[in-house]
Amino acid sequence: MTKALVSRRAELRKRMGMELDGLGLSAPAASGDSADAAFGNSGEEVASQLVELEGKELAQIERALTRIKQGLYGVCDGCACKIPVARLNALPYSTLCVKCQRESENDSGWLSSHQLAGWDKVRDSGEDRDIDLADLEIDLSK
Repeated sequence: MTKALVSRRAELRKRMGMELDGLGLSAPAASGDSADAAFGNSGEEVASQLVELEGKELAQIERALTRIKQGLYGVCDGCACKIPVARLNALPYSTLCVKCQRESENDSGWLSSHQLAGWDKVRDSGEDRDIDLADLEIDLSK
């Protein structure tokens, strides 16, 4: 599976590089009407949308490769069950089983409420603060 993901990642990077190079570099035609200009702009828009979709797929592939390194590949983010091999063969970067995928598509907030809480999401504030106990004392005599 790693080999297939790495191969797809390389292919996407190459295609995205070529598509990005081609965007916006074509000089506008000296002659032509507004229909020609509109057609040219729509072609660039389609190419831009393709780059965006391929970028999302590339991010999912990177995440799958990270999960392989962490030993979490093939485990559903929603219910922690094993994702069937047939699903992983069809969609190697899938992080949800079919049931959880359906739930997340039907309810946009479902995944965030069902994801497993992990310590990897806990972060320190990054700042050291000195706390004076006198600041915390409460005067109860009033």
